Amino acid sequence: MSLSELRVFGRSGTPISQLTLGTMNFGEGAGGPHGAPTGADESIRIIHTALDSGITAIDTADVYSQGESEQVVGRALRGRRDDVFLATKFHGQMSANPAHSGNSRRWITQAVEGSLRRLQTDRIDLYQAHRPDYNTDVLETITTLNDLIRQGKILYYGTSVFTPAQLVEAQWLANTNHLIPPLGNQVPYSMLVRGNERDVLPIAQQYGLGVLAYGPLAGGWLSGSFTFEAGKAPTRVHSLPGRYDISGPASERKLLAADALARLADKLELSLVDLSIGFALTHPAISSVIIGPRNEEHLQAYLGAADVRLSEPVLDAIDDLVPPGTNFVERDAGAIVPSIEFAELRRR
Repeated sequence: MSLSELRVFGRSGTPISQLTLGTMNFGEGAGGPHGAPTGADESIRIIHTALDSGITAIDTADVYSQGESEQVVGRALRGRRDDVFLATKFHGQMSANPAHSGNSRRWITQAVEGSLRRLQTDRIDLYQAHRPDYNTDVLETITTLNDLIRQGKILYYGTSVFTPAQLVEAQWLANTNHLIPPLGNQVPYSMLVRGNERDVLPIAQQYGLGVLAYGPLAGGWLSGSFTFEAGKAPTRVHSLPGRYDISGPASERKLLAADALARLADKLELSLVDLSIGFALTHPAISSVIIGPRNEEHLQAYLGAADVRLSEPVLDAIDDLVPPGTNFVERDAGAIVPSIEFAELRRR
């Protein structure tokens, strides 16, 4: 595998690079619990380096830094827009007004105009529902997105972290109502987050969906920043509260698995990043893996991983450490459905 090798995005016939540049870290508002933000000038340099290195796909969202990420991408793509498969997302709340969010026709028709303006483009290649909206009928959402295709404002549309039932429902509604069905789905996927292998990825293959896999380093668990020594409490460099709480038994098992995977990478004389990206790229349902560098050093580490090829024995060894279909922690799956998140929906 290498960046010179392109993959077709689902049933679209559109070739894209095996790595997609994710821009969640770009913009001054991208700091906080996720770390220091990457300023506009450095973000633009990273984008240009990525494009010069062979990356042809960029993924952003209106809610990233409350529009700053899209603005940075728009500036960086001046004169290069036609060379990029540009994906962005709607759903997140964009102001103090809660009506400025969700998957309704009212909000989507406003949100797309804001994204087009910030991205300085006349069309979005892939427009994605960032999360399911349990207050909006799915048919309303996909009908609105079909209208945007007919208007030429978007070329394709997709979803992110939709459940298997929601993926099938969207395809069925589109087909029975003579609409263009969703083309893509975005999912978390890594050696530590494999739950989507059970149903989401097979469904994507069945319906010809292009899949953008995010979180190949499992939110930092496979970055190499964890340390584990026998007889000592496990720690993480720059630990984040909550998400990286390793006091529970599930997280302890996850940490032990991360440590075992790091040891496997050492045995193979690979970096843990190389092993992680190589693994994510191996699944036949994955169209492209989203990388989210904070600086050019991170970018170079990701770019090198595109050349990694994992043999069947290595993949078997990974399966032995983390069985297929495994999620250690429920929230790793992405969006948690309301019936699980809210107790009042499952109790009398």
